[in-house]
Amino acid sequence: MLAEDRINDAEPIPPEGEITPPEELSDDARAVWDRLAPSLIAVGVLTPWDTDAFVIVCESLARYKQATKLVNGSALLVQGPNGFVKNPALTVQREAETTFAQYGARFGLTPSDRTQLKVDAPGAVKGPSAERLLS
Repeated sequence: MLAEDRINDAEPIPPEGEITPPEELSDDARAVWDRLAPSLIAVGVLTPWDTDAFVIVCESLARYKQATKLVNGSALLVQGPNGFVKNPALTVQREAETTFAQYGARFGLTPSDRTQLKVDAPGAVKGPSAERLLS
């Protein structure tokens, strides 16, 4: 999309280029990347400038899934030094969920978040946006 096609004429435009998963991704996060990145790249939501933020999305979702497995395989309360305490995996799960929700929103990863994104429809003719034509 060209600068003149944007509502914000001063919005920086990321360079085009290959977007590859960083080597430091955990195996579980890499599975998330492989599942989500291709479609986000196709619609222009994931660009070379966004890879660091997307790594956080992938790692937080992977961590959430790992913590959920731990919670599902154990009790909500576990024995602590002074009696029963909340399973620490619940805290990891909640923190990962919060991080995923915060960063995932930037990529439109929930139905509500997608309503805030403006992307070209696949196969759409590129040109001035409807908002610009109507203003």
